[in-house]
Amino acid sequence: MADPTIKPLDHDEEAFLRALGRVMTLLPRVVDADMLEEHPITSTEYTVLVHLSEVPHNQMRMSELANMCGLSLSGMTRVVNRLESQSLVIRQKAPDDGRAWLAVLTDAGWAQLKQAWPTNLASVRRHIFSRLEGCDIAAAAQVLERIAPNY
Repeated sequence: MADPTIKPLDHDEEAFLRALGRVMTLLPRVVDADMLEEHPITSTEYTVLVHLSEVPHNQMRMSELANMCGLSLSGMTRVVNRLESQSLVIRQKAPDDGRAWLAVLTDAGWAQLKQAWPTNLASVRRHIFSRLEGCDIAAAAQVLERIAPNY
């Protein structure tokens, strides 16, 4: 039985929640389609390459990379396996902790990232930013960060 003390969503909250759900479901699908049309990587794989390109020595602990990308550790392992099979990333034992693994961006990974960047940029401009003209992007980013803080 439903808890009578729980207040139902109002119309605006329900509309926001449904729109957010559609975005969460559809956006990765359309960006992936654009990426895979021209490159052998998905938007998630592209995001992993981006994160690795932005850190010292282009390497990061798998657990930290998973957090940065919003994936579980097992999900990150699957993504890195796919990237490793294309020689875009290699895995190395962490020198300071024999139990931890590092994902390391390779030269081939850098090259793929540079090749895929224009496709990803065009896709996110088309599917996201072209629809937000007149919106305060900084305020929207703050709202999204409140929903999913950057861990």
